[in-house]
Amino acid sequence: METFSKKEKEKQRIKKRKDKQEKREDRKANAQKGQSLDQMLAYVDENGNITSTPPDPRRKRTVNEEDIQIGVARRDDTAEEVGLRQGIVTFFNASKGYGFIRDLKTQESIFVHANALTEPIGEQDKVSFDVTSTPKGLNAIDVKKNA
Repeated sequence: METFSKKEKEKQRIKKRKDKQEKREDRKANAQKGQSLDQMLAYVDENGNITSTPPDPRRKRTVNEEDIQIGVARRDDTAEEVGLRQGIVTFFNASKGYGFIRDLKTQESIFVHANALTEPIGEQDKVSFDVTSTPKGLNAIDVKKNA
């Protein structure tokens, strides 16, 4: 004995099967035979837009691979200053062992670790230091408190 809901579900399944069959036959009837490769290709123009026309070979530009920058721009090592720098400790947490020094000349913030200290420092102390470059940025080394 079938219930009403079973009959309805069976009707829906049969209807779905018929719709699918009709769509398949419709696709077969309207399919374009012999579609060429040229009709299926898409091209990208010099502005990065997709077009159906091939690019003009006269507009071809050559690109030097050294000029391509991926990610962060390369730093100029010649711009680095050599020698002792002067600065003020803007933040230092002795319990965590790190802080930051503001360079007086360039006004950039430079990381300092407790292992780079020659003597204990505190916030607002004037210090002299050397700088080393790391993948994360500049680090202060040989930090000495000014008198």
